[in-house]
Amino acid sequence: MSVAFRRDGDEEHLEPKFEIPIPPGPNRVTARGLRLIGERVTELEARIAAGGEETAIAALKRDLRYWQTRQITAEPVPAPDGEKVEFGTSVTFALNGKQRTLVIVGDDEADPASGHIAFSAPLARAMIGAEVGECVAFGGKEDAIEVLAIAVAREE
Repeated sequence: MSVAFRRDGDEEHLEPKFEIPIPPGPNRVTARGLRLIGERVTELEARIAAGGEETAIAALKRDLRYWQTRQITAEPVPAPDGEKVEFGTSVTFALNGKQRTLVIVGDDEADPASGHIAFSAPLARAMIGAEVGECVAFGGKEDAIEVLAIAVAREE
């Protein structure tokens, strides 16, 4: 049989495994974000040490590389003063007649379902630098967002 028609194994037909992409730009973190990254690294190291199936361990090692890189490149941001919307503040605002409160955090700490959005998100970028009572443009509309309150986000 010709070598062209031989198949050495099923490995060559599996999906390639890529590294987890690192978000572009600086890796700004709150004190809470830095603590969460450290906890994630510790958890992954423990799971790898516990052993298991080879493919599961490979995935855990890939995740560990990502989180170790994020831990090394982390840039802790000083606590805000709460006078204007900035990284680490909790912002209460009105958008389209609805009032919401969000905390502006780093990329890895962001969880919109729990009210934490990344500083790089369009909504956060629109509000950064605004003060209480100020209206800012968003989504092509002038005065789309009214900043109602600003507070220093508390650690969880």
